[in-house]
Amino acid sequence: MENNKTHISSLWSSICADDDLKAFELLFHLLHARLIKFCVFYIHQKEPAEEIVSDVFVKCWEGRKNLHHVTNPETYMFVAVKNLSLNYIKKYSNIHLVQLENSNELEFVNIYDPQKELEKKELHFLMDKAIASLPPQASIIFRLIKEDGMKYRDVAEILNISPRTVQTQLFRAMKKLVVILASHRNNQRSPNKKAAIPGTLSSLGLLIMFF
Repeated sequence: MENNKTHISSLWSSICADDDLKAFELLFHLLHARLIKFCVFYIHQKEPAEEIVSDVFVKCWEGRKNLHHVTNPETYMFVAVKNLSLNYIKKYSNIHLVQLENSNELEFVNIYDPQKELEKKELHFLMDKAIASLPPQASIIFRLIKEDGMKYRDVAEILNISPRTVQTQLFRAMKKLVVILASHRNNQRSPNKKAAIPGTLSSLGLLIMFF
């Protein structure tokens, strides 16, 4: 084990000091499979794990001139993979790392809720349908401001109208969306959906008014 660490450290020195591509390839073959296996422990998916590990190797090669200070390259790369894995979990997964109550220990918790996911999909579907029913200019204004985060003045410049007109159109669009969604709720309500639909549309109303 110690000889392996010494070998890795020697390869690392050649990479950082001499831009030794052959040493980098040997380092890759020594650690690649182990790093992927380690990454899978966190994210439970092989393909994203392979991408994460590849990213770590690429960053190490690109930043090699600034990595002379690393005294234990093996540990350094495992920590880098762990950090990217946690970022992946936070961004793409329902698995969250939480601190246990009255403890310094951390635990992965699956917060996936099928009912909430269903309501979320219905929410997005209803929103898209309602926005598509708006007049073309109002629909464009709503999407540019609420979805793309653009300023009134920028939208006004794009559409060649005044910022005041943009503001008025947006206000009218939001009012119309509330009416459309309320009408949908009344038309689609059924005994099986009494619990789900109102909650979804209530969220829609809040989304529109405070987006």
